[in-house]
Amino acid sequence: MKRGLTIFFQVVIVLIGIGVFVFMLWEPHLEGRNAHATLFQIYFSDPFLTYAYIASLAFFIVLYQTSKLLRNIKRDETFSQSSVKALRAIKYCAASLVGFIVAAEAYLFIIRPGDDIAGGVAIGLFLIFVFSIMTSAAAVFEKTWVSRKGLQKKNIDSEY
Repeated sequence: MKRGLTIFFQVVIVLIGIGVFVFMLWEPHLEGRNAHATLFQIYFSDPFLTYAYIASLAFFIVLYQTSKLLRNIKRDETFSQSSVKALRAIKYCAASLVGFIVAAEAYLFIIRPGDDIAGGVAIGLFLIFVFSIMTSAAAVFEKTWVSRKGLQKKNIDSEY
């Protein structure tokens, strides 16, 4: 892959991270129930918001590991153990994001059945689909790169 293209992708990843971070801080102020609430009431009274912030850690780890993977590709270390570890971290974090979103969807159906949750459920289902594809792709790339390079699975696992 050309050096300029990997730099472009790294810039895109940084911009996605900044955009998601700003959105996560800004969005709670837009909710109607928070119109006259203080910052403490907005950020510390809502357990669902706390849950979303905890789940977002896995998303930011995925962004970091993707950036690390692109750095390895730029250095022509595509099939190194570091790349395989990054793919494995992406796979596990994307799978955990699927679990977090499924639990959030269950919360909406079980705890808040009377609310209008159609938009949240639609977004959740879309994100489950996206992160499932990401998990599958990372697993396939990991398996391919391990077999192509001839890396021993034991050696990679022992370094964790």
